[in-house]
Amino acid sequence: MSPILMTVRPLKNALSAHTRRFAREEDGIMTVWVLFMILMMVMVGGIQLDFMRHELERSRLQAISDRAVLAAADLDQTLDPTSVVQDYFSKSAIANYVSSVTVDEGLNYRTVTVDAVKELDTPYLRKFGINSMPVPAHSMAEERVPKVEISLVLDISGSMKNNSKLPNMKDAAKTFIDTVLRPETAGNVSLSLIPYSEQVNVGPNIFDALWIDTFHNFSHCIDVPNGHFVQTQMTPGFPWDQTQHFQWNYYSIESGYQQNTLYDTVCPRQPYERVRPISQDAATLKNQIDQLKPRAGTAIYMGMKWGTALLDPSFRQTTNELVSDGVVEATFASRPAEYDDAETLKTIVLMTDGENSSSARISQSAYNSDSEVAHWSNWNFQYYLQNYVSSRKRHQYYYTRYSADEGDTLLDKICDAAKTEGIVIWTIGFEVEQHGADVMQSCASSPSHFFRVEGIELSEAFRAIARQINQLRLIQ
Repeated sequence: MSPILMTVRPLKNALSAHTRRFAREEDGIMTVWVLFMILMMVMVGGIQLDFMRHELERSRLQAISDRAVLAAADLDQTLDPTSVVQDYFSKSAIANYVSSVTVDEGLNYRTVTVDAVKELDTPYLRKFGINSMPVPAHSMAEERVPKVEISLVLDISGSMKNNSKLPNMKDAAKTFIDTVLRPETAGNVSLSLIPYSEQVNVGPNIFDALWIDTFHNFSHCIDVPNGHFVQTQMTPGFPWDQTQHFQWNYYSIESGYQQNTLYDTVCPRQPYERVRPISQDAATLKNQIDQLKPRAGTAIYMGMKWGTALLDPSFRQTTNELVSDGVVEATFASRPAEYDDAETLKTIVLMTDGENSSSARISQSAYNSDSEVAHWSNWNFQYYLQNYVSSRKRHQYYYTRYSADEGDTLLDKICDAAKTEGIVIWTIGFEVEQHGADVMQSCASSPSHFFRVEGIELSEAFRAIARQINQLRLIQ
């Protein structure tokens, strides 16, 4: 045998044995597997970190985009909408991320759309060939004033003379009118003004259109039967009772002492105290509000009844007559709209500074002839009784037509009837006691639709309600 073969064969055998032993050896395999799993976990964690950073940036970019379009779409915004959006992004140091800003606006709306995108660096995904990911944001906001029918129901009762309440109310109401009746809302928003105290003077035009049996021409109020507070309408042709024309208050708000005064008749008689129906004439409405004076008692339920009636579709027949009379603009001949009209919002803003008070009437036996009607239009009722009627007989001359508790019940009923029809009710308790606050909150569409305010806070309440009516909202 060759020496070489003798040397190679043992070496070959030894190598073969070592190889077989290595193949059977399992030590170290788990170490390799653990290292592999750790490597995979690091890679997956890195990828998750990239996606987490992407979501955080997307949320931040979307939030800035949403705020920008809301500010730009506001119809009260006087700056250029595109500039407003750009300014929001610039102040967040991301102005270069804005891809496009689109503005669509008309007389009663503004829609602002913004698209933005940021390229996010991806250090972990880069290992898989993905160097960056786009972070998009898309926002659209719109302020649109749909067709809106508003009843503004204002308390002008005697207690409004205290603590600068009336001046504050006038400022607040005029602020509200300026907010909801703007040039861009022309033809879309109408407002009915309903001043109320112990009664509501609807004026001769509405009075005649309802075919009321007239006993006198001094004023134009209706004593609504209690059963009619469960419905929103004032039915034309119903035999309504005209409110007697007389003054119950012995102590005159105007004069400050007892005498034969007629300033505070149960039914208001001055032209500026009348209902002004379905108007968009802001100047005329504000001029009327400026003339209002505090007077007589408080019948919140009666103000609310008329505020509701002027939104009820049955009033359209009366509206047509008012258009013919030149009282209502022809633009609004089709108002009030049907309750199920998706394009029309019906809302009432009801304000008071107190509570329902009782309201008396003259007994029919003392008010059943033309001479008696004329007599009580010339004499303060309490003054005449005190001076010319025996104390034993005075109670025969009058009765309580609406008590305070009855007034609360009637208010509940008419508020419920309005809410059933989908009318949105905002109520304001202006420096009221707890009972008054409870009554007004019960009437409101929800607790958030009730405002309890003091002093100049009244203007803020009216402004907040007006802005809610204007319906600023994100739509995408």
